[in-house]
Amino acid sequence: MKSVPFGPLRDSFLSLDVFHKQIVIGTAVAAGVALLYIRHRRCKVQTIPIGEGWWGAGKRPQSEDDNIYPFEVQTSEDEIKDLHERLDKTRYTDPLEDEAFQYGFNSTYLKRVTSYWRHEFDWKKQVAVLNKYPHFKTKIEGIDVHFIHVRPVQRKNQKVIPLMLVHGWPGSFFEFYKILPLLTESHDDLAFEVVCPSIPGYGYSEAPHRQGFDSLAAARIFLKLMERLGFPKFYLQGGDWGSLITTNMAQMKPLCVKGLHLNMFMIRRGFKVLMSLLIGPYLPFLVGLNREDVRRLFPFFEKCVWTIMRESGYLHIQATKPDTVGCGVNNSPVGLAAYILEKFSTWTNVENIDLGDGGLERKFSLDDLLTNVMIYWTTGSMVSSMRFYKENLKGNLDKRIDSRRRVSVPTGLAAFPGELIHSPKSWAQTKYHNIVSYTFMPRGGHFAAFEEPQLLASDVIQFVREVEH
Repeated sequence: MKSVPFGPLRDSFLSLDVFHKQIVIGTAVAAGVALLYIRHRRCKVQTIPIGEGWWGAGKRPQSEDDNIYPFEVQTSEDEIKDLHERLDKTRYTDPLEDEAFQYGFNSTYLKRVTSYWRHEFDWKKQVAVLNKYPHFKTKIEGIDVHFIHVRPVQRKNQKVIPLMLVHGWPGSFFEFYKILPLLTESHDDLAFEVVCPSIPGYGYSEAPHRQGFDSLAAARIFLKLMERLGFPKFYLQGGDWGSLITTNMAQMKPLCVKGLHLNMFMIRRGFKVLMSLLIGPYLPFLVGLNREDVRRLFPFFEKCVWTIMRESGYLHIQATKPDTVGCGVNNSPVGLAAYILEKFSTWTNVENIDLGDGGLERKFSLDDLLTNVMIYWTTGSMVSSMRFYKENLKGNLDKRIDSRRRVSVPTGLAAFPGELIHSPKSWAQTKYHNIVSYTFMPRGGHFAAFEEPQLLASDVIQFVREVEH
């Protein structure tokens, strides 16, 4: 039997070995390219389409007046007389025994607030306070947008930083009056030039005349406002709706936003959050939590879930039938005050629910609280402000706070202990990918600028310094 030579067989095996190596190398190269592509996609700045809108009455004209006009808050004797007559005709319901604020705004304390409002509160004086800073209006996308614009007295070699502050509900631009001097006065190396707009439909900003005005529309309008004011780059700060609006601004035009500072941050609840809630109470370090996170979060049902359930009834109403409840509060000043000020009680500190006066005068003066109420009352803007919930929630709000729409700009987060729900840094990082500072605030709640202006101002200044240097 003739033997088969080993040479050809060996060559066949060698050629197969080379072919196998080529496949392995090719696969490795393809995998590497794929990984680089995925990494590039992840690192690529993601933006939200800016879009366009028209919120004015009637058809959009071919051109729009883009001038900026001075504005002054005014009042009249007839306005004050009408208010007093309505206050005098208020009907009250006696509270239950030992009710405190468990059932809402305690009517015994409400009578005291109403008495102060009727006999001691000086609206003309507060109008002068409001006019302390320069007000303006400009028409954007068919509606008049109100804002205050405060310039600092600049020193030599001092950097002036443009900063927009955005409020939420049921607040207003007036929330920032205590923090404004802390920001615009000299800080050696820098000072802030501050713009505080009113969200359209709130206070002195005109309400949209058609459906669909949500946080994305507000973000676009405020970006146009900053462009109109001549600011190519600027910083943003917000809480409540202001947090979502400024986040959307950073997602739309990240190259314009030098930094984003928030005192409330909405995070989509995903797998990471679920694991934190399951493991966090026992092994917090495994899920990126520290002791303060654990103290603020747990027991989760008691500190977070139950609080949100108890405090979010208004949200369900305003997200579905705002005009119905709005009819009542828009016609009764006392009803409006009760509806608004209840939030300034429990959203400042949930434990205020057990106090007969809601703890309101522990953090605020009645003059300040009633001035915020009067901004809603005199402009008749309560209904339009409530509609903002329906416009945002009838779509998919989850998409707007989706962690996959990451925020790339430098971000500073201030976590106040009285906020309705605590969001740890490890959660926030799923959305805000460039967190420069995260501060556990020692005190304060939802209305940070109104409650703790010095704490918030200091954190904003420190954040901006870190970004600038």
